[in-house]
Amino acid sequence: MDIKDIQNLIKFVSKAEVSEVKYKTKDFEITIKTPLAGSDAVYAQPAVYHTAPQAAAPAPVAAAPAAASVEKTEAASDDSKYVAIKSPMIGTFYRKPSPDKDVFVNVGDEISAGKVVCVIEAMKLFNQIDSEISGKIVKILVDDATPVEYDQPLFLVDPS
Repeated sequence: MDIKDIQNLIKFVSKAEVSEVKYKTKDFEITIKTPLAGSDAVYAQPAVYHTAPQAAAPAPVAAAPAAASVEKTEAASDDSKYVAIKSPMIGTFYRKPSPDKDVFVNVGDEISAGKVVCVIEAMKLFNQIDSEISGKIVKILVDDATPVEYDQPLFLVDPS
């Protein structure tokens, strides 16, 4: 089973809304676990939406939280013109091919479709992640050597 087959299996499992899938052959075994459909799983974006109203509630009392929420709103509207490069799998995000090498991309770098932008380690396999778009790296959204989820934004790219 190659990495593309594993990625397709992960996509299928996430869309099938099952909690666990085990696939086993005589040479290979994989187990994929996901939150149950309809459970109270918390994802990053909904959590941001839940915390924003709480931060805005004390705004009439203090000026600093009001200014912070205005800045967050402006930053969110600025980010809408950018395209996100998302993780095609669950794993650990690395900006370098190895500890003694340089990073693949930095903020401000021009990239083209097919350029390697990072590596994601999954099950002891290091998978190079290629950009699907051309443009300029505006923001790196994930810290080096941190876990990432399937479809999690990794980079923001200005396609213009």
